[in-house]
Amino acid sequence: MFRRNLAMTTVVALTLMATGAASGVSVASTPRATSQAAARTHPSPSHFTHGRVDNRWFPLRPGNQLVSRGSEDGNRLRDVFKTTYKTKVIDGVTCRVVHDRVFRNGILRERTTDWYAQTKRGTVWYFGEKTTLLNRQGDVVSREGSFRSGRDGAEAGIFMPAHPMVGQSFKQEDYPGHAEDRFTILDLNAHISVPVIESDHALLTKETTVLEPGVLDHKYYVRDIGTVREVTVRGGNESLKLVSVGHVAR
Repeated sequence: MFRRNLAMTTVVALTLMATGAASGVSVASTPRATSQAAARTHPSPSHFTHGRVDNRWFPLRPGNQLVSRGSEDGNRLRDVFKTTYKTKVIDGVTCRVVHDRVFRNGILRERTTDWYAQTKRGTVWYFGEKTTLLNRQGDVVSREGSFRSGRDGAEAGIFMPAHPMVGQSFKQEDYPGHAEDRFTILDLNAHISVPVIESDHALLTKETTVLEPGVLDHKYYVRDIGTVREVTVRGGNESLKLVSVGHVAR
């Protein structure tokens, strides 16, 4: 879901840390439950493109870097979304590795590694994320929300269909109790204006999660760029707009 909720997650994390301290357990180092094999819900590895993601609504070209700016509760936000040259095998599938960094008032507060893979027919699947939430001093306060398809009952979800249609709805994440985002396509010809582009043909989605039933996010995608706008329309005031598209050498 929208990379937001930094303040809320910090409160939760600090509460967990206090509980852990009382019991002599470190939250940051506590391992997850023992991995268990689960039946795959995604196609078999042979159906994927071995790290290539060229869906026009969500292209992940190695070296591309999208920078978005916005605000949350009066604080300045900057999100740096970089597609790396690396791949990683997750649940038997070769995924493209993406690094996502969120800065709050100029200080790194969240770093995430995401894993995406695309089928040969063009559907982009989300195979998980490794998320680390930091305090102002750079100390780890939480890794909640991290998941990897095929571990602990977590499964990959669909991030972008090959041929989006209004009304389609998919699970993006499927790790009960930890990561349960889903989205619905609302419009294929939405108007959007951000510093780098203006379009009357953006794809608009709404995102929700049962973990935060009062929150509703909207995301806008433009062909051959990807995500250009994210905004919380209920349950918060987070907002991000794409301000630059660049390329980082290997």
